[in-house]
Amino acid sequence: MNEILDEIEHVHREVGTRHVASDEAGTVLLRRTFDAAAPDVWDALTSPERIARWFLPVTGEFRAGGRYQLEGNAAGEILECVPQERLRVSWLFGPDPGFSEVEVRLTPGSGGGTVFELEHASVVPEEFRSQYGPGAVGIGWDLALLGLGWHLTGGGLSPEDAVEWQNSPEAKAFVARSGEEWGRAFAASGADPEIVTATTVATIAFYTGE
Repeated sequence: MNEILDEIEHVHREVGTRHVASDEAGTVLLRRTFDAAAPDVWDALTSPERIARWFLPVTGEFRAGGRYQLEGNAAGEILECVPQERLRVSWLFGPDPGFSEVEVRLTPGSGGGTVFELEHASVVPEEFRSQYGPGAVGIGWDLALLGLGWHLTGGGLSPEDAVEWQNSPEAKAFVARSGEEWGRAFAASGADPEIVTATTVATIAFYTGE
């Protein structure tokens, strides 16, 4: 279990805001270095066959301006694609999803590795934001980066094993630690301490079912 929890320490997290059109979006940013070259990381992020191995099955037109659909999850448009450098997509759920975008940036790291940054900006209803905070999005991305890291080192779980793992004590411990780290990032952004505590507890409970 310690090896899984150690993955939490590899990720830098930030919480912020930015203006989009006439509204303000909340942002979460994750940054970590993978011990893999940029072409390999990029291929893992853009190859439908590989995406299905570490995240979810995906269909669509995989080009700038094309649309994609993750099975049982987000859909959207590929807004920008600079090979081995930057990928930006809209990230939409439901019939009236509002504004939500995800941008991934890759830069060379030391020793042949790759610095991976993911920023998710979204406008969400205030009642949801005040109940769960940024960890509601952040924990999900921590889980995704865990899967990507496993995949890049030749490991990972089958879809069936992944579903079983999500209910394991190990997975719940990972989620709890992730939620605590997002609480710290939320506090560092200047959020009220009472709101940080309440949203952190609520988000961890939502993910773990406890």
